[in-house]
Amino acid sequence: MPRHQLQVPAPSAPPLRGHLPFVDAPGVPDPIEVTSRWLTRGGRPWFPVSGEFHYSRHPAAHWEEELLKMKAGGVTAVASYLIWIHHEETEGDLRFDGDRDLRRFARLCARHGLDLIPRIGPWSHAEVRNGGLPDWVLARTTAPRTDDPAYLAAVRPWFAAIGARLAGLDRASGGPIVAVQIENELYDQPGHLLTLKRMAREAGLDAPLWTSTAWGGVQLPGDELLPLYGGYPETFWTEHDGGWPDTCRKHFFFTHQRDDEGIGADLRPTTVRGTDPAAHADRFPWATCELGGGMAVSYHRRPRVDAADIGALALTKIGCGSVWQGYYMFHGGTNPPGDRTTLQESHATAYPNDLPVLTYDFQAPLGEYGQYRPSYDELRLQHLLLAEFGERIAPMESALPADRPDGQHDSATLRWAVRTDGRASGFLFVTNHQPHEPLPDHEGTTFTVAFPDAAPLTFPATPVTVPSGAYFCWPLRLDVAGLRLDWATAQPVCTVADEDGRTVLVLAATDGITPELALDARTVGKVTAAGTGTVRRADGRVLITGLHPGTDALVETETADGTRVALLVLDAATARTAYKGRAWGAPRLILSPDGVVLDEERDEVRLHTRTDPHPGERPTLAVLPAPPHPPTAAGATLKETREGALTRYTLFPDPETESGDSPLPEPSVTLLRPPGPAPTPTTGVLDRASAPADEHYDAVAALYRVDVPADVPEGTLLRLHWTGDTARAYTRAGRLVADQFFSGRPWELAAELVPPGEPVLLKVLPAAAGAKVYTPAEPAPGVAEVTGAEWIRRPKWTLRRT
Repeated sequence: MPRHQLQVPAPSAPPLRGHLPFVDAPGVPDPIEVTSRWLTRGGRPWFPVSGEFHYSRHPAAHWEEELLKMKAGGVTAVASYLIWIHHEETEGDLRFDGDRDLRRFARLCARHGLDLIPRIGPWSHAEVRNGGLPDWVLARTTAPRTDDPAYLAAVRPWFAAIGARLAGLDRASGGPIVAVQIENELYDQPGHLLTLKRMAREAGLDAPLWTSTAWGGVQLPGDELLPLYGGYPETFWTEHDGGWPDTCRKHFFFTHQRDDEGIGADLRPTTVRGTDPAAHADRFPWATCELGGGMAVSYHRRPRVDAADIGALALTKIGCGSVWQGYYMFHGGTNPPGDRTTLQESHATAYPNDLPVLTYDFQAPLGEYGQYRPSYDELRLQHLLLAEFGERIAPMESALPADRPDGQHDSATLRWAVRTDGRASGFLFVTNHQPHEPLPDHEGTTFTVAFPDAAPLTFPATPVTVPSGAYFCWPLRLDVAGLRLDWATAQPVCTVADEDGRTVLVLAATDGITPELALDARTVGKVTAAGTGTVRRADGRVLITGLHPGTDALVETETADGTRVALLVLDAATARTAYKGRAWGAPRLILSPDGVVLDEERDEVRLHTRTDPHPGERPTLAVLPAPPHPPTAAGATLKETREGALTRYTLFPDPETESGDSPLPEPSVTLLRPPGPAPTPTTGVLDRASAPADEHYDAVAALYRVDVPADVPEGTLLRLHWTGDTARAYTRAGRLVADQFFSGRPWELAAELVPPGEPVLLKVLPAAAGAKVYTPAEPAPGVAEVTGAEWIRRPKWTLRRT
């Protein structure tokens, strides 16, 4: 029987404080500070979760709802590149209107309690033309991204414009801006980074945190910028035939190495090294801004990223010691069309990768058109853990077992770590998943964690099999309202007060691992377990086994001092439907397979149907605690039922509404022109395959027409099943509205991209044999075909309290 052992080291010396030049605005009620190991807010440890969302890549009419989706997903801070070329493609024509309205975006963040992190550049990368620098800037200087006077003269008005748009939105004015990022991925110009910071402050920008990306051995200007790290499960910027990069593989191991030499390695020499990352570890906490929420596709390399890849990587980083989970991207988008040129990264602008002209979906948790992806659920489950217990986890150091993998190709050794207070408690993290190469089951597994100030914990009492693909966090001596949970083979989700005011700890089971709860008997007076659960006392503990996870898997306890505490163990699938936030005036746990938006300002809960409902399916949500009176929903009647510890509300649309939302007819897809021969492959920068030229879409692409009903409901998607090399969608007038590179997945388009009642015209190019292109599912050479299509309605329901 494999017993995995870890000796927790004695606590480190207290972290350095006051050694960094980061100061919050005087008089703010929750001052932000940075120690050498974690961040604080209002004097308490703070574990932020930031997610990237580019306002200029999404319609302004949808910003508010998408921000609320991010907040419901556990994001506490919105990061966004301020992409210069999107605002000033033509010199002097500086635009902050419509989808470029930075101030409106910032104010929406503030309105809904979201922090904001503007990443002001000037160079952003972001897979944008020239990295975001307008063409006219490059025509003015031969030394961009340096202290060249001509370059700084162009940057100064840009920073001034940003400062003017964000005036009054700093912390001193009660605004949302908690950090400002300077430049991006600049590895060898520390003096220039310092110049940009000074210029930004002169332009009126202010924040308690000033940050810089720090991967690739970046040279930073002393303590002036907080280094932020990242890590992706896959890459679009490596070679088409290079396989899964080792720089991605490393992120599925528990280590204390913060740097990632792979990010952006196609744009910088990897032999140039700056400050030793270990030096940063002595003075700065481990914070991130680019954990992969997905991955873009380039023409030559089109990786597929699955939800488990994203979830496992993110959880591993918490176990490694991260104290700030920052994702790129959390919400996908679409490039603006550009008035003078297209605005994507491309070989034509001397960049190593050809990107699609418009789509920047990034396979993100929230897609290009606000689609919910399974990765949204994976991450939200972790963010609920951080929202509830992040204040405890942030100061905890990461400890690694002595018996750990001996290299990045060791797939046999179990990967695990403990975040611990260095005395008696902590959280155990296990990752048994990585992309592409499945890891084995680990049968008969137990752990022993020896603490300096308490007896060792050996658990679980009954050994378990850690299944292939599993990743999870277990609590060790977790105190909940006076009840001590010595361990649980289930992941903490959150706590919530039920209708009687009793504290309920919600936990998520892992598929393939039977839940086992061990309570410190000294903290327990009474205990009962629902259903098949059994309770026995042994060795100073109360052990609960035999639970069948679900909404009725409730363990009720009374602590030694009479406090009532319950533990609810949800099955893995149900746990991934969990949301928590203020709803109808109180904190509530909500379980729903649909997307849930909690709009506190309007006192509403909104349900976003994720997939086209089948006949007879009803929108539904379960709530704990139930509101005093059932909510109401316009256009529907609610049926209330009891489901274990929760109250479930099922919506039955009124007949008129239901008939109005009846299924749409299958899309009419008509082939107007068959494909010609595939274009001859060409290569560009770094001898990488180049995307087909525009003229090929007129000359040899297959042409399809898809008729769009005039009364298609708002939010409807057109899902296309297709094969080929690349595809573009046009309006009848010939305006390009969407594009895609084939990777084996369906292509989704928003029906609102074309005028009501007008068709979508699709042009699909066949793939050429022998092209230097990687795709997870290779298209047949010479084939360009739309093989199927369906409408995906996404009804939205608003529930208000009565």
